[in-house]
Amino acid sequence: MTPHTTAVEAPLDAAPAWILPSESLPVESVAVAALPDASALVDAVSTPTSPAALPAGPRRTDRLRARFGGFGGPFWVVIGGTAVNRVGNMVLPFLVFFLGSRHIATDRIPFVLGALGLGGLLGPVLGGLLTDRLGSRAAMVTGMIGTAASQGLLFAAPNLATLTLAAVALGAAGSLHLPGAATLVAGATGPERRRVAFGLFHWSINVGTAVAGAIGGFLAEHGYGLLFALDAATCLGYALLAATLLPRSAGRAADRRAAADGGGYRVVLRDRLLLSLLLPIVLAEGIYAQTEFTLPLAIRDHALPATVFGLAAVVNALLVVTLQPIASVWLVRFDRLRLWSVAIVLVSAGVALTGIADSAWGFALTVVVWSLGEVFASGLYTSIVADLAPADAQGRYQGASGWARGLARLVALVLGSAVYAGLGPAALWWSCAVLGLVGAGLPLLLSRAVRGRTAAAAG
Repeated sequence: MTPHTTAVEAPLDAAPAWILPSESLPVESVAVAALPDASALVDAVSTPTSPAALPAGPRRTDRLRARFGGFGGPFWVVIGGTAVNRVGNMVLPFLVFFLGSRHIATDRIPFVLGALGLGGLLGPVLGGLLTDRLGSRAAMVTGMIGTAASQGLLFAAPNLATLTLAAVALGAAGSLHLPGAATLVAGATGPERRRVAFGLFHWSINVGTAVAGAIGGFLAEHGYGLLFALDAATCLGYALLAATLLPRSAGRAADRRAAADGGGYRVVLRDRLLLSLLLPIVLAEGIYAQTEFTLPLAIRDHALPATVFGLAAVVNALLVVTLQPIASVWLVRFDRLRLWSVAIVLVSAGVALTGIADSAWGFALTVVVWSLGEVFASGLYTSIVADLAPADAQGRYQGASGWARGLARLVALVLGSAVYAGLGPAALWWSCAVLGLVGAGLPLLLSRAVRGRTAAAAG
């Protein structure tokens, strides 16, 4: 969430006038491609290829190398490991049903979900520190082993109190590895290709999630133990890949003393531009999270079966998996901040339109709108954060970005459900529309400062 490769000539003057070209990238025709085939992938890992070295009239495999080669082995370990790990990510989507099978009262389930969200705030912060001090490999291996152990604790927990504690541990461990993975992605290439690299990272997440959604329901019918076992197994598999294939120093700050003595997150808190960017991240991710938390409520309230929500998930997965590899190459010509604003508008509009949907097809159409926003946003703000980060603080900057996403999900869970139930669905959908406009305006206000900072760093 393996497409075919298509060559598309897309002149710049065909682009909408309100999306300006990126000043840092050349204007050229773009080859739209999916992930490399097996031979290209091996070449990309073992012998990185410079696009400038390609002969005239490149073959299909050469074009694939030009667009997706040169990232290096550690990058592809992250991409492959993430996809495999996400295939096993079946516990969280079915957590509510699992808690019901343990006879947890409906009004007590939010305690466990809130604990999971609280852990999601702790994990990125700890993971960022661990990455800068010990390296990405240490953060990723620790996070994956901790996630597998936490899933075992959650499955074995006998009561609400232990379930809640296990949920905190799972939320923290499950997000601990992300700053390390993002740091490796950021270091796999220079600023000019980071957006494509992070787009592939996001694509691998969606591919695994789509597969997990397709088989998770079937496995759940045969017992939740299978879900927990498969999830834990893929976590341990990812840990093994990272431990054996990643260099010990991968992703570690070059100046370890500066990373260790830099006052923890003081370097992040002093960066006003980064802190300003966290606000649109929170708004955009909070609105998007309603597709997970309150969209099922809207479908239920229209007396539609749960399979409609499954249809929504399938539509989203198909669109993202199919379009994102194409978009990650074609959209690279446009300014990131302006494109991010467009993406936020699409996501918030699609979510807000949920308020007028009353049929399966109506809900599917709203999913198309916010899925396009997700495709447009892929790799944008994570690559911006990577460009802003000092060399010895990449992990902590990615940790701050992950903390903002965790905060957005926690607030969306608590406030979204409360507004929907207390003030009514219309109040929630109108709030998403208004907050989306605010969130879309913020990147535009910050665009000059971001371009100035990144240009100074590159020069």
